[in-house]
Amino acid sequence: MLFILTCSTLIVLAQKPSIKLIILDPGHGHATYMQGRMYEGIDPEVHVYAPAGPDVETYLNSINRGNNRTSNPTKWKIVLYTGTDYLEKMLTEKKGNAVIISGNNSKKANYIRRSIEAGLHILADKPLAVTAQDFEKLIESFKIAAKKNVLLFDPMDLRYDISNILQRELAASQELFGTLTKGSVDDPSLIQANLHHFLKFSGTEPARRPAWFFDIEQQGHGITDVSTHLVDMTQWAAFPEQTLNATKDIRILNSKEWPTELTPSEFKLVTRVNYPDYLNKYLKDSILSVYANGEINYTIKGVHSKVSVLWKYKEPSGSGDTHYALMRGTKAVLELRQGIAEQHKATLYIRAAEGIPVVDFDKTIDQIKLKFQQKYPGFDLIKKENEYVVKPGTFKSTNAAEIAISYILNNKMPAWEVPNMITKYYTTTGAIRNIKRD
Repeated sequence: MLFILTCSTLIVLAQKPSIKLIILDPGHGHATYMQGRMYEGIDPEVHVYAPAGPDVETYLNSINRGNNRTSNPTKWKIVLYTGTDYLEKMLTEKKGNAVIISGNNSKKANYIRRSIEAGLHILADKPLAVTAQDFEKLIESFKIAAKKNVLLFDPMDLRYDISNILQRELAASQELFGTLTKGSVDDPSLIQANLHHFLKFSGTEPARRPAWFFDIEQQGHGITDVSTHLVDMTQWAAFPEQTLNATKDIRILNSKEWPTELTPSEFKLVTRVNYPDYLNKYLKDSILSVYANGEINYTIKGVHSKVSVLWKYKEPSGSGDTHYALMRGTKAVLELRQGIAEQHKATLYIRAAEGIPVVDFDKTIDQIKLKFQQKYPGFDLIKKENEYVVKPGTFKSTNAAEIAISYILNNKMPAWEVPNMITKYYTTTGAIRNIKRD
C-alpha cells in the first residue's frame, strides 16, 4: 500500500497544538497572568472582548508595558472588540480555544456557562463562585464541560511557591510529621491566613482597582474571594492528591466578617473615582466599610481548620501581602511565617510536637535533611532555639501559567482537581449562609 504525503500534509503534521487566548471582560490584574512573558504553546495573537471603559484600558496598559519594556519584552498582538454585544460577538466568532475570565465576579457564573456551552476551555481567576446560587451554577458548568470535553479550572498560584511545596512534602513524611491531629475550634490543626492591602504601586504610580472591587455584591465577601486560595491550600497541603467529597468531608462550624474602613481620599487614590452610587449602602459619615475581612472555622475529614483573610489600606514600606500557614502533626508542627523577623519573606519552621523527646526529634531531623538534600541540593534545616528553619536549596520552579498550558495542551487534569474545586467552593459559599458580622 502506497501513501503519498504532500507538502501541505507535512506542514500540518509538523504543527504542534497551540492555545489561542481569548480575554473576556478583564477587570482584575490576574487577567494578564498568562501574558507576563511569552510561553511556548500560546499563540501571540490574543483576542479581547470587553465593554469600553477603564477596566479594559487598565488591562491594555499592562500589556503595552510588557511589550515595551527594555528587558525581555513580550510580543503580544491584541485584537480588541469593545462593542456592547462583546459577549455574543466572542461566542459567535470563537477566535480562540481558551478563555481567561478575570473581572467582576457577579458576571462570572454567566460568562463561564456561556463559554463552556460554546466548547471553549475556561481559565477563570478565583473565585469561580461567590454565592450559593453561583455554586449551583458552577456544578452545572462542570457537567457541561465534561460533555463538551473542555476544561474549567481556576489556576492556584500558591501551589507553586517553594515554601508551600516543602510544607506539603514535609507533612507527608510520617517519620517527621506523624499524622494530622484533630485539633479543636480554639486550637485548629490547620490554619491558613493572608494579609492584603488595597493600595499597591505599579512602579511609582498607585495600581488602579475598579470601584466595584469594593462592593461585596460584585466582588464577593472576603471569605468567598481571597479565602479561595486558603481553602485550596488546606486541601492541597493536608490531603495531597486525594479526591474530596464536599458533602461528606466538609462541615462548616462558624464564619464571620468585619470591615476595613476607607476615607473618600483613600478610595479615590486607589480607584481614581469618587464613590459610585452602588456603594452608598456601605457609607456612614463618608467612611466606606469594605467587608473584605473574614474567617471560616470548619472541619475537613474531621480535622479542625481555620482560614482567615485580612485587608488593610496600605502596605508598610518594605513589606507586602503576607501568608501564614500552620499544620499540626502528632510528631511535629510545620509553621510558615512571613513577618518582620523573616524580613517579610515566606519562611518555613519545624518544631517538635508536645511530648516528643528532643533527642529523638533531632535524630529524625538529621535523617530528613539527608533525604531532602537528594531532591533539593543545598536544602538545610538550621536549628534556631527550639525550632528548625528550613532552607529550600536548589529547586526547579514552575508557575500557574505553565501548569494551565500543560492542562489545556493535554486536555487533561488530575482526577482530583474537579471534585476538589467543588469541595473548595462548597466550603467558601457555604460559609456565607450564616455569616456573622463584627
